[in-house]
Amino acid sequence: MAVQDIMPTWVGTTAKQIARGVRRGDVTATQVVADHLDHIARVDADLAAFRTVRGGEAITEAEKVDEQEDLANLPLAGVPVAVKENTAVAGLPTWNGSAAVRTSVAEADHEVVRRLRGAGAVILGVTRMPELGLWGITDDETAVTRNPWDTRRTPGGSSGGAAAAVAAGLVPIAHGNDGLGSIRIPAACCGLVGLKPGRGVVPCQLGADDWFGLTEHGMLTSTVADAAVGFSVLAGRRPEKLVPPQRLRVGVSLRSPVRGVHADAPNRDAVAAAGRLLAGAGHDTVPADPVYPTALGLQGIATWLAAAAADVRAAGLDRRGLQRRSRRHVALGEWAQRRGYVREADRAAWRERSIGFFADHSIDLLLTPALATVPPEADGWSGRSWRANMLTSIRYAPFAAPWNIAGLPALVVPVGRRPDGLPVAVQLIGPPGSELLLLGIAGQFEMQAPWPRHAPTYPRIPTPV
Repeated sequence: MAVQDIMPTWVGTTAKQIARGVRRGDVTATQVVADHLDHIARVDADLAAFRTVRGGEAITEAEKVDEQEDLANLPLAGVPVAVKENTAVAGLPTWNGSAAVRTSVAEADHEVVRRLRGAGAVILGVTRMPELGLWGITDDETAVTRNPWDTRRTPGGSSGGAAAAVAAGLVPIAHGNDGLGSIRIPAACCGLVGLKPGRGVVPCQLGADDWFGLTEHGMLTSTVADAAVGFSVLAGRRPEKLVPPQRLRVGVSLRSPVRGVHADAPNRDAVAAAGRLLAGAGHDTVPADPVYPTALGLQGIATWLAAAAADVRAAGLDRRGLQRRSRRHVALGEWAQRRGYVREADRAAWRERSIGFFADHSIDLLLTPALATVPPEADGWSGRSWRANMLTSIRYAPFAAPWNIAGLPALVVPVGRRPDGLPVAVQLIGPPGSELLLLGIAGQFEMQAPWPRHAPTYPRIPTPV
């Protein structure tokens, strides 16, 4: 069907545009939700972004939004939102990436879902993730989640379904969470803005212990303005207008946290392009390489392993029902904990060192690649070995994990395209409390070099706004 043959809808508009339209009475939340449900029905069979779509329930919730009298105070009035499937949504099972780890129907919303609903958002459904959120590729025995930019490629993980949904316009914004890069990696794969807030800014409450405190909730969006609104809602704050930062000093590093793994030419070029954008916005850039100790990599892997084991124990799961790759991961996690390789003192030392890095180098932010190479092919990873999954995830996305261990805010923002047409992005990291500063810089990137908001294989439908 040709684009001009399709009646105008609100699919493809931003969260801010939708909320403004609903608050002004230009459109009802019910119509917006119906438009997006129709789009999901047309498109998601090819992408498998959603585990469950709440068709009738979402329409009912949208009608309730339309009946509210205080729409002016709802920053996400009528905005369709997807929630990652490891986060409780009342009335739905919490899948956690596969039937083997699915828990019973949730009686209440997780706090971040409650905040989204309180801001006027309508939950359209839950998006897919790899089992237990362990991998940088999203699939299981029931479906392979695909990247809208190239369906042969993964949208990343573990918030892969969320990223695919936003990149294809199935929802304007989607919830995710990030334990070792699980928001930022999919954002980079799919050309989106992905912010991991700093530790303690948004309530986490996932699994046994939030992956030893490494995990944070956040949003994946196609614009910086939507990212700012989503962050404020999750953090329980009033939305603030982003102010362009005054002259900053930004450290630039291509150094990889993983020995022997380096950024390829398109990702190095992306960092250079970001440096030019920073200079164009009036900022200074200087070389500044973090020193990633060998022990940090070992601690990160040990924590990754042990977090899975702790979650399986806490949920009372029989690991024999897990995928082969996950069974091995959990077994090694139990071993790592018995041997004492998971130490809070090591994580605290890296956090202190990371915070000091900004003062030691007299910088406000740090710029690094977001990925090391092209996103892997999408097919069949849930049936492959633990070693294959582990090495692939580390080799293509080594730059995110240190900042979870440090608990620092970090953001991924698109800066162009690879020669193969896929998006390319960079990562910005800041000291504690710098979330709005990171968003402000991303906003300056967006002003100077706007990116395609959706994958070109999913052309936007003409809209009334």
